[in-house]
Amino acid sequence: MICRRITRITGRANDLVKIYLLRIWYHRLNLDGGENSTLIEIKLSWVHFVKEHSFTKSATFPDCGDCPIRRQAICARCNIDELEALNAIKTYRTFAKGETICYAGETITHVGTLVTGIAAISQGLEDGRRQIMGILLPSDFVGRPGRLVSQYDIVAASEVVMCRFKIGAFESMLAESPALGPRLLEMTLDELDAAREWMLLLGRKSARERIATLLFMIATKNRTLRELDDQTKFTFELPLTRETLADYLGLTIETVSRQFTALRKDKVIELQGQRQVTVPDFHRLLDETGDDYSGNVLS
Repeated sequence: MICRRITRITGRANDLVKIYLLRIWYHRLNLDGGENSTLIEIKLSWVHFVKEHSFTKSATFPDCGDCPIRRQAICARCNIDELEALNAIKTYRTFAKGETICYAGETITHVGTLVTGIAAISQGLEDGRRQIMGILLPSDFVGRPGRLVSQYDIVAASEVVMCRFKIGAFESMLAESPALGPRLLEMTLDELDAAREWMLLLGRKSARERIATLLFMIATKNRTLRELDDQTKFTFELPLTRETLADYLGLTIETVSRQFTALRKDKVIELQGQRQVTVPDFHRLLDETGDDYSGNVLS
């Protein structure tokens, strides 16, 4: 008796719930030349972990004028009319930890800004080797207007919420708005500086300096978004596991743990659990990065 199986899955979406009908045909070929077929149907349903909505004023996320990243995002220089235009074309999407926001070689359909969470930019080689090119933090811009295909993989390192715009609608508004173009250029130059800092971090810095630099980058973003001065002691949540930190920084998990312990013992940071980090002295943390105030490495 020879058996073979043919399987087809069909589905339909209903809001955030997708129902799939799994049809399995078992074809049995008998030695006498006869054939028997059996059809089995199984209905599967589950709720998607990816959520996409256009939020109203009463929903979880506010309008542009009340957005928590408003002063640092792409819309930071926009006037009221421009904010209303952006508000009309935006959607929010939540990406689960580990989910790919954009694949290298994928057609770019949306651009947008991280509202919460952290994402990693990476590029892979044919033999499977992969290099982390940088990280994206809240208020950072994702995507490149004018480019049809993504050059890098962008993966959510924690749960990420993005404020997104269809690339065609955003490019049209970019051509009409006097504020978006200069702001996009400013953010592009900031990203260039961050890329150079990342090259320095991976190429020349010690393990302690790498940990301190990444903490400084995240702390700076948090301090800026919360509009705190550099004299204020503040606490932020580190949305990355020790394993993820080790992968990003080219270190072992054991080395990351030892350096966190050393920074805590030297009172550079305070730790509450695995994720809560307090910076008592912002300038002391900067000193530990190995950079001087002009951005050069201290000898």
